[in-house]
Amino acid sequence: MGHAGMAATAVRYLRSVGAPTVAEPVEALPRPELRAVADDERAPVDQAEFRRVLGNFATGVTVVTAPASEDSDSRGSGRGPAGFACQSFSSLSLDPPLICFMVGRTSSTWPRIARAGVFCVNVLGSHQGELCRGFAVRGGDKFAGVAFDAAPVTGSPRLVDATAWVDCTIHAVHTGGDHLIVVGRVEALGTGNDEAAPLLFHKGRFV
Repeated sequence: MGHAGMAATAVRYLRSVGAPTVAEPVEALPRPELRAVADDERAPVDQAEFRRVLGNFATGVTVVTAPASEDSDSRGSGRGPAGFACQSFSSLSLDPPLICFMVGRTSSTWPRIARAGVFCVNVLGSHQGELCRGFAVRGGDKFAGVAFDAAPVTGSPRLVDATAWVDCTIHAVHTGGDHLIVVGRVEALGTGNDEAAPLLFHKGRFV
């Protein structure tokens, strides 16, 4: 079953059990320190070899987005919506409905998502490789020329023509080496262009 099929199955399940439209609020956890791992934390594994071997595992590709925040840093960033390309995404729990994604601890986009407290996972189709590349770069206006509307509960950008979308509030954040593990509580979800094949990443390229 592809990403779109799994999303559609989840939608039917949540409707069948009468899941609430809005989850109960949860207290936000302190945001873990954003830093790279220290030398004494590194394992004796060559990073290039690590990437080469793990690159044999094909993954789907998503874009995680968050609405504009009223906060901004001294350089004025954070005034528009935030987003980044993410292939480290997974479903986590049906009851309660939870998903998770991983983001680098030195990411410049993550603090903006953390301030918003909400996000939308947009599952990309095979026709959206260029869109993904636009969200994979650092800095700049990633939403320039990108069509989107507001996800129904959080207002996070929901990208037009994505195969599926999952609207979430941040439920918990855990550290995992040089990445953060972000757990999201699902508030709403659905499919879009579910006839499209999924965008897959394998051995450093889209397939």
